[in-house]
Amino acid sequence: MPQAESVILAAGRGTRMRSGLAKALHELGGVPMVEHVVRAVRQAGMGKPWVVVGHQAPRVEEALEGQAEFVQQPEMRGTGDAVAQTLAQLDGDTRYLVVLLADCPLVPPALIQDVLAAHEKSQAACTIVSMIVPDPQGYGRIIRQAGDGVSRIVEEKDAAADPALYQITEVNTGIGVWTVSGLQRVLDSLPWHQGERYLTDAVGALVGQGKRVDVYVAADAARVRGVNSRRDLSQAEAYLRELTLNRLFDEGVTIVDPNSTYVDIDVEVGQDTVIYPMTFLRGRTKIGRECHIGPMSSIVSSRLGDGVRVDRSVVELSQLASHSSVGPFSHLRPGTSLDHNVKIGNFVELKNTRVGTGSKAGHHSYLGDATIGGGVNIGAGTVIVNYDGQAKHPTFIGDGAFIGCNANLVAPVEIGSGAYVAAGSTITQHVPPDSLGIARARQENKPQWVSQRRKS
Repeated sequence: MPQAESVILAAGRGTRMRSGLAKALHELGGVPMVEHVVRAVRQAGMGKPWVVVGHQAPRVEEALEGQAEFVQQPEMRGTGDAVAQTLAQLDGDTRYLVVLLADCPLVPPALIQDVLAAHEKSQAACTIVSMIVPDPQGYGRIIRQAGDGVSRIVEEKDAAADPALYQITEVNTGIGVWTVSGLQRVLDSLPWHQGERYLTDAVGALVGQGKRVDVYVAADAARVRGVNSRRDLSQAEAYLRELTLNRLFDEGVTIVDPNSTYVDIDVEVGQDTVIYPMTFLRGRTKIGRECHIGPMSSIVSSRLGDGVRVDRSVVELSQLASHSSVGPFSHLRPGTSLDHNVKIGNFVELKNTRVGTGSKAGHHSYLGDATIGGGVNIGAGTVIVNYDGQAKHPTFIGDGAFIGCNANLVAPVEIGSGAYVAAGSTITQHVPPDSLGIARARQENKPQWVSQRRKS
């Protein structure tokens, strides 16, 4: 790898996104756009890139903490100024600068390597990455000269005055490799356009000095297309989703309906797992082998062991050990942990709760801030009353306990191993092991009460 550095331009507002969020931070496949480019640079073997930040700089820096070095561009003065700010940070022995864009998130690492290698071999002053598109609207046109090099890049607003230029379908992606020494000589002389300097003007300036500017045509335009609008973001998401699902296919995962399955790029899924329609796998979810996920399920940054089943349910920031099952229509909130062979049935909500091996909560229960042992049966309608209006309190249920239907366990409370809680009880005191806890009013029947009421 030659002595090269990379810079990602991420300072812009992205006004066409119509958003209060910096364009670089809009997510694609569960990851901010700019992080995709950072990963590509690092996978290409170039180490940490420089990232030019401006609009919402603290948020961009936070999203990339530990992954990049930062250059400040507090005033939006164009791509030429952004690169000039970067050159001031480089070591004196840096020969080449790879310029990338935060809003071009699908650039593959191999393309970065290939363009840099081609540039080093040709000894050009600049190598621009272009693409051929059927509709060039919105892009600067590549104007070639004799010998197949580049004479200049004409922005669309300037090309509009010349029909011949406007119809050119080879366009600038904004990605390129620049020889630092040549770039340093022309940056300060670039013209201003309403308070901004454009890096594209450096191409014409270098050609005017007799320098060579080459073009590298990207084989797949979809990988280097910019994201400038919500529509562009949606199209990029669809393309990336197809790549992700194809990866899972190749790894031995069955996806019943790819058109209704949504998987983020950091998700891992084991061999022979089946993903059913309308399923969302988000964040850093990791799913084991031979699982059945869905239909209509959402798994967010959770870890699932082998043989797990999740049916029409939501699992967030939780861990499910092997052969556990959830659903239908249940919700595992953050901090939930299920041991092996746990069964969580329909309409059960858990939060910050550990459930031991072989325990069951079959229906219509809320279990919060609890530690539940193994072999426990939680009856229908059980509610752990963990919140007193000011603080959350813990509940402990020992191995082999039996909680009857419609029980309220008012925390803090402990149910001993092997203990029983009678159906309909509101438990406010600890129940010792192997004991029966019963807390309900004694039933009283009044004979003939109804018939007497009807006569009155």
